[in-house]
Amino acid sequence: MILKTILFPTDFSDTSRTAFDYAVEFARGSNGRLLIVHVQEPIHPMVGGELAYLPALDTDPVHLAALLHKIVPNDPQVTYAHQLVQGDPATEIVNLAKAEHADLIVIGTHGRTGVTRLLMGSVAEQVLRRAPCPVLAVKEPAAKPVPA
Repeated sequence: MILKTILFPTDFSDTSRTAFDYAVEFARGSNGRLLIVHVQEPIHPMVGGELAYLPALDTDPVHLAALLHKIVPNDPQVTYAHQLVQGDPATEIVNLAKAEHADLIVIGTHGRTGVTRLLMGSVAEQVLRRAPCPVLAVKEPAAKPVPA
């Protein structure tokens, strides 16, 4: 399969950094273009009973763009571009995949379950269900136990 465009959404987490390594390898192996994107989410606090969720408050587009532009492949042969967009992350990732004719989306997943998944949702799951192309969801490997 020829992968001309690989879309890599990031939330700047460790899980995203792990997924980035996969995205770079796919881009390198297929000689494709890597599109590195961050979606700036509007602030929508959620409250339910005694629980509250407030998204990260870093909304300065200049700072977010600076963080985004620090994410670069370690291989100078990999062609890449950055995009900072605003909106609902899953919706914007799917829309960008359609607009850019992405052949693959490589996205990190935090593997949340239970109440945190209910409150925060799963961007990766929504992208997986709605994407116009294959999606590779990368979970941060579990920490290996330290021998006693």
